[in-house]
Amino acid sequence: MNMESSTCPFCDLSVPSSELQSHANAHFDDNDADYSSPSVSGLHFGGGVRGRDNVVLKMYEKISCLVDVQRRGEFYKVERGLMALLRDCLESEAENSRSILTCYVDHFQSLEFKDVGWGCGWRNIQMLSSHLMTQRPEAREAMFGRSGFVPDIPSLQRWLEIAWERGFDAPGAEQFNHAVYGSKKWIGATECAALLRSFGLRVRVVDFGPKESEELYLSVLGSSVGEKDLVKSNDKRKRKTSNTYGPMDRYVSRCVAQSSCNQDAKSCPSLVRVGDAVDKESSSGNRVLYGKEKLNEGHQVLMDFVWNYFSHKNTVQFDHNNVLISEKTPLYFQHDGHSRTIVGIQVKHQRSGIAQYNLLVLDPGHVLFDQLKLVKLQSLTNFKK
Repeated sequence: MNMESSTCPFCDLSVPSSELQSHANAHFDDNDADYSSPSVSGLHFGGGVRGRDNVVLKMYEKISCLVDVQRRGEFYKVERGLMALLRDCLESEAENSRSILTCYVDHFQSLEFKDVGWGCGWRNIQMLSSHLMTQRPEAREAMFGRSGFVPDIPSLQRWLEIAWERGFDAPGAEQFNHAVYGSKKWIGATECAALLRSFGLRVRVVDFGPKESEELYLSVLGSSVGEKDLVKSNDKRKRKTSNTYGPMDRYVSRCVAQSSCNQDAKSCPSLVRVGDAVDKESSSGNRVLYGKEKLNEGHQVLMDFVWNYFSHKNTVQFDHNNVLISEKTPLYFQHDGHSRTIVGIQVKHQRSGIAQYNLLVLDPGHVLFDQLKLVKLQSLTNFKK
């Protein structure tokens, strides 16, 4: 019986095709010396420049091997595009709303028996990558060895290990003991930033915590959290605002969120912006005064930041009356041990004159088919009104 064989790109050994991936992965496991401190370079082993060349050569071999064995990530392809469907739904709403939506992103959801409960960070990296590789030719050439596709989670884990080995996010690498492949370890915004930076992308991480956000209330360009919008109450600043909501609550509020990604992780939300920057935003569970309730002013700073990000005049094209299409990259949003992808933002002007902001978010913990049914139902309901 004939069995197809393939040549390992790492050692040139001929192995059965079905065993190529596991064989190639074994080469990555044989790298204890590489997991030492970044200061331990070829110079420490009597190699001088020659030693450094050997290290560079070995890294090149690892990358070449990974490019050959990485696999394409699976996702549900939406006809006409997921953002086009969401755009139509938003456009059918009342005229008192205004939405800004990123131009393109594919939804990668966590799969049962594979990554439910721990894979949200990887899925959001896949979603950001789908935008970059579709909309940014220069990013497509730089990412994942010019493969032209978004890799699966095991392949992304290898890419992150390579980023660590190259010196990106050394403190984070130490926390993971420089190894994440094959594990169910939960990752966050900093790992996303390290991975994307290793491809030469400019990434920015921004925190909005309870203390940090105080200094940002008046520094966020166009922020509505200014002195003119604040009133004094018991020597504390109070903002006239309405409650705001997260992950596409307008459509998926009745769905059960994937809340088990990491209950022990920080409760602060985080944003990641890619391409021209990556942003990480963090906000506590405190609340600013709204009636008798407290809502965190940092929450409104987050909304202002997201609105200003997507509505940048150089990256927005007018499409419909109530919906603007932005060329901006989606944002990686981390909150309460779970992460999602922000694809846009909506503002509704209520009769009271108060603006209500809604983040438009894709959640890897939600089944896309269920979300699509809710979006289509919402669109149909608005159409009949």
